[in-house]
Amino acid sequence: MISSALALLLLCSAPADAQQATATPAKLVVAPVQASTTAAAEPTAPAGEPGGKGLAILTAKALTVPLAGEQYIDNAVVLVKDGLIEAVGPAASTPVPMGYEVLDIGSKWLSPGMVELHAHIAGTFDINDTVYLTNPGVRAYTSVRPEDPKLKLGLAGGVTTMLFIPGSGSNIGGQGVLLKLGLDSYERMEVRNPGSMKLAQAGNPERWTIRPGRSFMNWNTRNTLRRGVAYAKAYEDAVANDAPAEKDIQFEIIRSLYKNEAQISTHTQIYQVANMTMTMVAQELGLPVFIDHGTFDAYRVAPRAKELGVSAILGPRGIDAPTPLMMGWAGTNPERIQGVAAGYQEQGLEMIGFNTDSPVIPQEELSLQASMGVRYGFEWDHLQTIRGLTIIPAKTAGIDHLVGSIEAGKHADLIVTTGDPADPRCSVEMILTEGEKVYDAENGKRRW
Repeated sequence: MISSALALLLLCSAPADAQQATATPAKLVVAPVQASTTAAAEPTAPAGEPGGKGLAILTAKALTVPLAGEQYIDNAVVLVKDGLIEAVGPAASTPVPMGYEVLDIGSKWLSPGMVELHAHIAGTFDINDTVYLTNPGVRAYTSVRPEDPKLKLGLAGGVTTMLFIPGSGSNIGGQGVLLKLGLDSYERMEVRNPGSMKLAQAGNPERWTIRPGRSFMNWNTRNTLRRGVAYAKAYEDAVANDAPAEKDIQFEIIRSLYKNEAQISTHTQIYQVANMTMTMVAQELGLPVFIDHGTFDAYRVAPRAKELGVSAILGPRGIDAPTPLMMGWAGTNPERIQGVAAGYQEQGLEMIGFNTDSPVIPQEELSLQASMGVRYGFEWDHLQTIRGLTIIPAKTAGIDHLVGSIEAGKHADLIVTTGDPADPRCSVEMILTEGEKVYDAENGKRRW
C-alpha cells in the first residue's frame, strides 16, 4: 500500500520559499482619504465591485500563475476596482491609492478562481441531446438555474468559472455555455454562449438506439462536421460579399468553431479513440478542440496533441489501474498504477488541466483531482497543479484574457485559502467573483 502521508508531504511542499504559513484572520481597514474641498458622491456598492471604491488586498503570497513569467509574489498587494484587477505587485513597490479599502488576509494565500471545463450541474438538464446521433443545435443554456445548490458547493470549493455541457449519450450532444459562479442571475453569470460544442466518441454513444459501431460513428460525426464547415464557409463568403446569408440553427455552432470563437470539448478516452480526435477534428478539419477525460491509455496521444496544439483536461479520478473506478488500464505492466496526468506529462504535453465531470465527482472536489495527479506521479514544480486548475483551462477555453490568472485588466475572480489550493489539507476561506464577495467562511459562513 502506498502511504497517504507521502502524498500529503508532496502536495504541501511548495516551491522554494512558497511554504505554507500559519493562517491569521483577515482584517479590513480603510486607507486615509486625501482632503478635498469638493464633495464627492459616496459609492453605492461595496469596495471592489462595479460602482464601489477601490479594494486593496494584502496577502503573504499571491499565486499569479500567468501563462509566462513569475508565477507567484510574496508579500503582495492586489488592487481591485470596478470588478477588475487594477494592479498586482510586491507591497514594497505597489502603493495603495488614497481612499481604497484595505483587506489584509495575513498569512493566507490569494489565487485566481478555478476553471472547470466539464460539468453537468448548472441546471435542470431537461434537454434531450440524444434525439439524433449528432445534435449540434441543442443548447444547454436553456436549462441553467443560477441558484442550483450544487453550484454553491462548487463555489465553496474554489470554482468561479465553469463550462456547463450536455451529456455524452450521442456523438454530438450540443452546445455548452461558460458561466460564472456566485452571481445571482443568468445574465450576470454568462461568460460566453456558446461555450463549446460537446463531442463524445465511442463509449456511451455506442448504446444509442441502433447500437452503432465506431466506424459508423466516425463516419457520421465527420459527415456532420464537414457539412457544418461547408455551411460556415458559405455563410462567411456571403457576408463578405454583401449577399443574403440564410442561417441554419443546427450549424450555427460550427460557424463559431470555424471562426475560433468556441472549441469542441471532446469526451474521449482510450488511445485509438483519442487519436481519432486528433486525426478527424484537429488535423483534417482544423477545428479548435480539446481532450476531455483523456483517461485509460489515451495519454499515449500526447505527442500528437502537443504538435497540434490540443490541451488535455483530465479526470475524473485520473488513475489508470486495475480498479473498479471507471479506469481499467495498466498497460503491459499489471503492477503499475499509471497516473493519467503523469502519463501526458511524461510524453511532453504541458497544457494539462483537470475536471470533475460533476456530479460524477462533486465539483467542490476539483482541486482534489489535481492532488490525485500529484499522488500518482504528476510533477508539480512551477505550480503546475494550480495552473492546471486556472490558467490552462482558461487558455483552453479561449477566456484567458478574462480569467485564470491574477493580472491587471482581468476579472477579479479570486480565492483566499489557508495555503496551497491543491493541497487537500488547506481550505477555501473567501471568494470574490468580479470583485463581489460571494463566499466568506469566517464571517457568516456561506452567503446562502
